[in-house]
Amino acid sequence: MLILAKILIGFVVGTLIGMTGVGGGVLLLPILIFILRVPPIIAVGSDALFNFVTKIGSSYVHLTKGTVRRRVVLCLAAGSIPGSVLGVGLLRQLRILYGSGVNEFITTAVGILLICVPTLLLFQNQIEERVTHRPPTLKSLAGMSVIGLLAGFLVGMTSVGSGSIIMMLLLLLYSFPPKVMVGTDIVHAVLLTGVTSFLHFKLGNIDPYLVASLVIGSIPGGLLGSHLSTRMPVPWLRRILCAVLLCTGARMLWA
Repeated sequence: MLILAKILIGFVVGTLIGMTGVGGGVLLLPILIFILRVPPIIAVGSDALFNFVTKIGSSYVHLTKGTVRRRVVLCLAAGSIPGSVLGVGLLRQLRILYGSGVNEFITTAVGILLICVPTLLLFQNQIEERVTHRPPTLKSLAGMSVIGLLAGFLVGMTSVGSGSIIMMLLLLLYSFPPKVMVGTDIVHAVLLTGVTSFLHFKLGNIDPYLVASLVIGSIPGGLLGSHLSTRMPVPWLRRILCAVLLCTGARMLWA
């Protein structure tokens, strides 16, 4: 029954991702911690691997369709990969120093991100409307590496932010057509979550059976969500989902 529950959760998360475009990390992580009672440090590592596996297919599609700016991916990765190493390294040191106390640190960090990320998502359309299309400059490319460093550090610690945070910050520096923005973001997320999940795997922070069950459910869920996205009021669903995530983040901080 527990395996079926994990598959069902993967299905629900995959459906919501397909319908709303809200990132898998910010959706799945609180479910793993609160509903499945997975220790936060295992939830972070498993969530990173889940995000890596589920984005491989879509990244390949974007690469074949030419909707990826490889130079931007490289600039982001130049910062995000070292950032991820720092984030995972910090968790390792905290676990050595405080043992299971590292889980309280992760819960607090995730709670903060569950307030910040949904708030950004609620204002995404307004941000996009104010952005003008700009060609890349040396300054903006350097800024992307700084964005990558910050996002990589957060992903290493929490597995949250490989898509949503980078997407928002990228809009401030360099605006692409929507398909290119999504494709570039997804391909970079594959690199970042791949490195992050490998680092967590080396530290024993991943439950492979949990990830396998979630992926099995997420594949048909993603297909269903993509189908439903053209038939349901997605903006309202997105707002409701963000509100739920905000409440979840608040509970994690003040529980």
